[in-house]
Amino acid sequence: MRRMWFKTTLAAAIAAVSSPVIANGLAINEQSASSMGTGFAGRSSAVLDASTVYGNPAGMSRLDRTEISGGLALIDASTDIRDARGALPGSNDGDMVPFTPVPFGYFVTPLNDRWHAGFGVYVPFGVISDYENASQGRYYGEYSSVRVVTFQPTLSYRINDRVSVGFGPTINRIDGKLTRAVAFVPPTTPVALPDGRVSILGDDIGYGFNAGVLVDLNEDLSWGLTYRSKVDYTLEGRTKASGFPGPLAAANGQYDAQLDFTSPESVDTSLTYKLDDYWTLYGGLTWTRWSRLQEIVVENEAAPANLARIQEEQNWSDTWSFAVGASYQLNPSWVLRSGFAWDRSPTTDADRTVRIPVGNRKVLSLGAGWRLSDDITIDAAYAYLHEDAAEVNEPAYQAEYRNSAHGVSTQLTYRF
Repeated sequence: MRRMWFKTTLAAAIAAVSSPVIANGLAINEQSASSMGTGFAGRSSAVLDASTVYGNPAGMSRLDRTEISGGLALIDASTDIRDARGALPGSNDGDMVPFTPVPFGYFVTPLNDRWHAGFGVYVPFGVISDYENASQGRYYGEYSSVRVVTFQPTLSYRINDRVSVGFGPTINRIDGKLTRAVAFVPPTTPVALPDGRVSILGDDIGYGFNAGVLVDLNEDLSWGLTYRSKVDYTLEGRTKASGFPGPLAAANGQYDAQLDFTSPESVDTSLTYKLDDYWTLYGGLTWTRWSRLQEIVVENEAAPANLARIQEEQNWSDTWSFAVGASYQLNPSWVLRSGFAWDRSPTTDADRTVRIPVGNRKVLSLGAGWRLSDDITIDAAYAYLHEDAAEVNEPAYQAEYRNSAHGVSTQLTYRF
């Protein structure tokens, strides 16, 4: 009887977070170049353009004209794998994250003196990772691609001159793909047979909402609070197994797969303080309920016993992140920005996996806004992310991951 190291789940396609984007866990922060310049500090209290649809829906009430704003962030990540140890041979090249684009777009228009309507399209969660075929950790993850695209129609209401509220339902489409190798090791020899392969696909549409409140505490100080709800998904797709040898060949084939997954709710609160005609200061805190991700179970219909029901522990915990930033109004046309953010990993050395090799993150960002005219503004930002060393401790593979990333984002806003 051959011993088969086989542990694969559609869950991993959702829990995969190898890409060091600016936010931790599954979250992506790149929904605005103007906010990226200050490290996303003040995101729920500063209204810079139509991207407030995401940052704080209540902020739409501060926009005097119709605005269209859209842009693109580009993430160039690097991973250095050190001290790798495993029961089976393989390489450890690292740098498994492709150059990744993250688009976004928004529209806001006033309906009257109190009501505004808006719409946003953005990516709140996502990852793509692609290890080399001979990676030593390929038995725990080889290729992963997960993306959530959100559509958000939104309304805001100005209660009085100081207080506004906003609300927007979210329609969220999630899709994912996972592949991994499967090793078959005869007990009489240390030489492995050729790898088998498992590929998993799944998708679903889930519904949630974003809500916010924005308060001008005085002429110079604003406070904002944004709540983003959880979203429940039931992903349906298929599991495909191939290359299983000998008596295990009966497992080769395709099976209908199903996974229940809940993305976490979060609360973002921040302050914006206009120090004088030149300087504005920002500070913010974000809480994310990552403890929703304790375990993930995949059901494979009509599959053999070893594929029928797979359960994978995650044991994630809730996290707090903080950011501080500042902007300097150089002249009527140009504003300069800078920020710093710290974001804790939701997982630990005991539970971190090849698909989740993230540690605590520090992010330094720089940005600028150029107002070409009263109607057109261009924003750009750069961020450098450095991550603490993170240990992966799989049953048959251990390694230390050192992750970093460069991110750039640009955005065009047109008012009419």
